[in-house]
Amino acid sequence: MDSREHVFVSPSVRPTASILHADLDSFYASVEQRDDPALRGRPVVVGGGVVLAASYEAKAFGVRTAMSGGTARRLCPDLVEVPPRFDAYTDASRHVFDIFRDISPVVEPMSIDEAFIDVAGLWRLVGTPTHIATELRRRVADEAGLPISVGVARTKFLAKVASAVSKPDGLLVVEPDGELDFLHPLPVQRLWGVGAVTAAKLHDRGLHTVADVAAMTPEALVAIVGRSMGRQLHALAHNRDARRVTTGKRRGSIGSQQALGRRRRSRDEIEVVLWRLVDRVAGRMRRADRVGRTITLRLRFDDLSRVTRSHSLPDATAATAMIHATAAGLLDATWPVIERRGLSLLGVAVGNLTDPDAVQLTLPFERYEAEQLDTVLDAVHERFGRGSLQRATTLRGDPGIQLPMLPD
Repeated sequence: MDSREHVFVSPSVRPTASILHADLDSFYASVEQRDDPALRGRPVVVGGGVVLAASYEAKAFGVRTAMSGGTARRLCPDLVEVPPRFDAYTDASRHVFDIFRDISPVVEPMSIDEAFIDVAGLWRLVGTPTHIATELRRRVADEAGLPISVGVARTKFLAKVASAVSKPDGLLVVEPDGELDFLHPLPVQRLWGVGAVTAAKLHDRGLHTVADVAAMTPEALVAIVGRSMGRQLHALAHNRDARRVTTGKRRGSIGSQQALGRRRRSRDEIEVVLWRLVDRVAGRMRRADRVGRTITLRLRFDDLSRVTRSHSLPDATAATAMIHATAAGLLDATWPVIERRGLSLLGVAVGNLTDPDAVQLTLPFERYEAEQLDTVLDAVHERFGRGSLQRATTLRGDPGIQLPMLPD
């Protein structure tokens, strides 16, 4: 494996950094290149209308995730576009997470392709955190056939920054005596929560590096970016992050979204997308043995502005029909705005999740007929795949629409 490994520490210091942030590189594209040798070394994107993932060869031309396919092709005329294979990505993710959990029992998944791993208790049994990180990368490459970048540090924040800096296919260890030497020269965008808007506010005040932020008082930062963000940035600029790696934490919501591009779509086409999203979200909830009360519709208009609309049910559910009826009602209420402003992205999420055992059964019992249909569909999909049986409603729409399962 061609890797880049760095340690930000003097050789005489005993390593104490023990939190790993492991992040698979260009995950979807890497799976495609792994499975098809003809794609290796070539600029590859997953998706057509919208780029879901780009290989590093494509990124070298400026291609990025969420970019339109047309823009990506203009930047890279030799671009190879492949349709998404979500089952393959799910299988690859499970394989990699099995390796994570074999290495350490303390694994906190962050998405389908990244996790925090605490190895503090493995010093005598396995070796130093650097040794463990090196072995993790070797196993992921040998057993899963995928490149992975790993950052090792004393805090979760710095471990994540280290993994990002080490990409692609690298390892970077930041020890306590080298933390600020590593962190302070980095641009302010490396601080959690600093996007384009916050970065512009900081740049307007002459703050371009983490060191610039660290030199400010908390009060001055609050005046620039607000109370919560100002305090957060001050703490992170000094690498103060008390969060621990936790296991067994279940997500508070499950959702999926679909980019629609700039072409105006009819109400029927959007209804097809809504059904597909609801089917996917409800199916994931049932596989996770979760029910939820709050249904949220996420909308992005043609001008890239975003809104959300939510409704909470009296009883938690994972029934497709109930979730769809609620989401469709939210869509109805927003339709006049959609007609006026256009719709470039639609998303559905269910929140306030809980375990089914915590929900008291209520009348009417007729609703369980729909739930029985869900059970039958789930069983067919589990055995024969999601494409084996589909709702007739979802077949009348635009066949070019691909439904991505983005990382949560």
